[in-house]
Amino acid sequence: MKVLVATEKPFAPVAVQGIKDVILDAGYILEVLEKYTEKSQLLDAVSDADALIIRSDKVDAEVLDAAKNLKIVVRAGAGYDNVDLQAATAHGVCVENTPGQNSNAVAELVFGIAVMAVRNMYNGTSGTELKDKSLGIHAFGQVGRNVARIAKGFGMNVSALDPYCPDEVIVEAGVTPVKDIKSLYADNQVVSLHIPATAETRGSVGYDLITLMPKGGVLINTARKEVIDEEGLIRALRERPDIKYVADVRPDRADEIIAEFPDRVFFTPKKMGAQTAEANINAGIAAARQVVAFLRDGIDRFRVN
Repeated sequence: MKVLVATEKPFAPVAVQGIKDVILDAGYILEVLEKYTEKSQLLDAVSDADALIIRSDKVDAEVLDAAKNLKIVVRAGAGYDNVDLQAATAHGVCVENTPGQNSNAVAELVFGIAVMAVRNMYNGTSGTELKDKSLGIHAFGQVGRNVARIAKGFGMNVSALDPYCPDEVIVEAGVTPVKDIKSLYADNQVVSLHIPATAETRGSVGYDLITLMPKGGVLINTARKEVIDEEGLIRALRERPDIKYVADVRPDRADEIIAEFPDRVFFTPKKMGAQTAEANINAGIAAARQVVAFLRDGIDRFRVN
């Protein structure tokens, strides 16, 4: 059987070697397609693949149509909105993610850009500290839990909203559960977004929530750009000159936003949350092991479709 690793943004070399070791030890063939520039390259490579490992690469109906032998797609990372789950199910293809493997890397980035924000983007003026500030975590999954852990080290007061996470899990982490989304934003000087992009969440964070934030509020987004209502964000930034927005996901209107609010916004040039050697290795090798487990034993513990 053939396993294809297709990544526009390649894994770190050590991660590729780890994937190779897992796949070859299982007796399978490995093909690596890196830094491809045309979708046709992916369509050609996937045509005889039994399994596909990707990062942020898009797997849509066209890709699935071309992949006649495909049995499983593993997204090396937590989010999987780059895979058409409905089309995959229709093609009889299992889709999995690798939850938790990138979570510490993303959580550390949260604080990298949080410090930048409270220090006024390092523009030479006097900023503030994170110690004793209140942090609201919007979704308490693996990344949110790592954010809470690191925030404790900064001496922050942490609360979290997650209707899908039991209160006892939040409390055990030393975090205060919040039930009302308006309270999460109104009561916290820093809010960190970790919600997925779903029909329910797309465009859900906008003017009404952002303007509830206390004076000097900082909104951090290392999740997905789609969860932000950009028109509402722009309006909030105009009406609240004390608020900052920093993100690892560049908005569609990024150039316009930066031009209007140069001292209050920051966007990484590309999504950097999982861009560490450790996260590459963890997610890549986890994906390879999940492929082998599925092809060899039918195990689909991390199936998302």
